[in-house]
Amino acid sequence: MAGYGQHKEDIIRRLRRIEGQVRGVQRMVDEDVYCIDVLTQVSAINAALQSCAVALLDEHLSCCVTEAIAQGGDRAKEKVGEASKAIARLIRT
Repeated sequence: MAGYGQHKEDIIRRLRRIEGQVRGVQRMVDEDVYCIDVLTQVSAINAALQSCAVALLDEHLSCCVTEAIAQGGDRAKEKVGEASKAIARLIRT
């Protein structure tokens, strides 16, 4: 089971909201809305995606990584490594 399983509906709700925002930006471009207004909405979408990513990472750390550390061994090292790489990807964006 995914680490976010208990909060799956919340994650899906966030992603659907983001999807709606993206569709709104597409409409704005189609309607030739002022570029700064479009960029403002793109910035809001980026912030929403970052927030969703942080929520997923938090779930991964509190569930998957915590369980792996409790078990110990190579699995713990693997999960910590995965989390570290995910954090690195997030801070690059």
